[in-house]
Amino acid sequence: MANLKLTISDVKGKSITKELKDNDANPLLGLELGKEADASIVGLSGKLKLTGGSDKSGVPMRNDIHGSARKYILLSKGVGLQDTEAGKRVRKLMRGNTISEEIYQVNCKFDGELPVEEEKAPAKEAKENSEEKKE
Repeated sequence: MANLKLTISDVKGKSITKELKDNDANPLLGLELGKEADASIVGLSGKLKLTGGSDKSGVPMRNDIHGSARKYILLSKGVGLQDTEAGKRVRKLMRGNTISEEIYQVNCKFDGELPVEEEKAPAKEAKENSEEKKE
């Protein structure tokens, strides 16, 4: 029973978030970062390239740690580490590069352009109603 939040970015820089529950998330389980998955699981046609993610407590995934376990590693730069002084290294908790049930959010890149969604009508109607009340 995996629940994933999928953040999808396209080539233009636009991004959307989709939530996958239970059986919809199963095709992604076991995939590693850098691999491609079919975009039909979120209703798009094309491929999704997995680029990163994090678990429920915010521990980021890192491409150079194999498996799905959490490990303390010594970092001098890269994913999960803010800018440090030259030569300084920090031991940080990171998660491996394999998607498992503990993963909460997955970042991916879509190979096409995301469809443009219309502005929601209820928000527009609420704005018009508030203007009428002012008059």
